[in-house]
Amino acid sequence: MTIDGMLTQARSALRRLLPVELPQAIAQGAILVDIRPQAQRQREGTIPGALVIERNVLEWRLDPTSSARLALASDHDVEWIIVCSEGYTSSLAAASLQQLGLHRATDLIGGYHALKAAGLLTVAATAPHFEREVATLAWV
Repeated sequence: MTIDGMLTQARSALRRLLPVELPQAIAQGAILVDIRPQAQRQREGTIPGALVIERNVLEWRLDPTSSARLALASDHDVEWIIVCSEGYTSSLAAASLQQLGLHRATDLIGGYHALKAAGLLTVAATAPHFEREVATLAWV
């Protein structure tokens, strides 16, 4: 097996999204997850409204059976859309999530760079989970 073969295999199980499909997916309840390391997010820019979970802890945070899971990881039916810088690492990560039974996990074709080029960096800021967090912080 080569990394190219692994990537092809991972992607064969995914219904990957184009950036233009992201607004509708988020409107229907999907959660965008940015797995880029902090240094990369600082260098390239952030995605307002995206849930930031670095790649090294992704499975622990999103597996609904994990003691280290996030509250949003409520069951195996959550639609997780994983984004990295260019859409390679995210494919491997989404395939890993599917192996955990998170059957709706997928990734964004082209990653952060494609999202930025499409002018859609702020689309996740309308996500219900993000709006709840902003409202909660407004009370603090």
